Amino acid sequence: MPDFITEPVGLLEVNCYLIPAGQTLYIIDPGADAEIIVRRARQFDCAERVILLTHAHIDHIGAVGAVARALNIRTVYLHKRDVELYFSPANALPPWLPPVQDLPQPDSDFVSEDFEIIETPGHTQGGVCFYFRDRERPVLFAGDTIFAGSVGRTDLPGGDHRQLIESIRGKLLPLPDELTVYPGHGRPTTIGQEKTANPYL
Repeated sequence: MPDFITEPVGLLEVNCYLIPAGQTLYIIDPGADAEIIVRRARQFDCAERVILLTHAHIDHIGAVGAVARALNIRTVYLHKRDVELYFSPANALPPWLPPVQDLPQPDSDFVSEDFEIIETPGHTQGGVCFYFRDRERPVLFAGDTIFAGSVGRTDLPGGDHRQLIESIRGKLLPLPDELTVYPGHGRPTTIGQEKTANPYL
């Protein structure tokens, strides 16, 4: 069984991550292709499953309802500042990605000893990263906050470039240089690599 699974899904190839931790399977950003995510999730022998959302953009939430129903998931974490965006009918990319229907109510108070929630507003106002620190190989799931050689776009509603850069510099760059960063799109990187070579920083 792999340490965790990366499954690119949907038109915009969102990285959906499935991370087992004890008896819980965390599913990060199930953006599309629910049937693939459900099949992957069933590979893990975990008693509980939880959906974690790094932010509420349409490409990251498209399969939330279908995955939650298929796997009987009761907890969907989303930062409270992104709940309005999550339910907004304007949260769409017509004609390719229409608004998502039948979304479950998110839980903005969910916490776990398995990971730390790092608030990184800027791409959206409720953007977060999930830091799984207490693993044999610690990892950071960064959503669309930072990418290999780039940062999240800020020209969408709720975006703020100055705020995003402050979030990255203040919250992420102080983390260990060797920490592997798994972004919402594209290949993984490390904090050290982005600290020294990311042209936006």
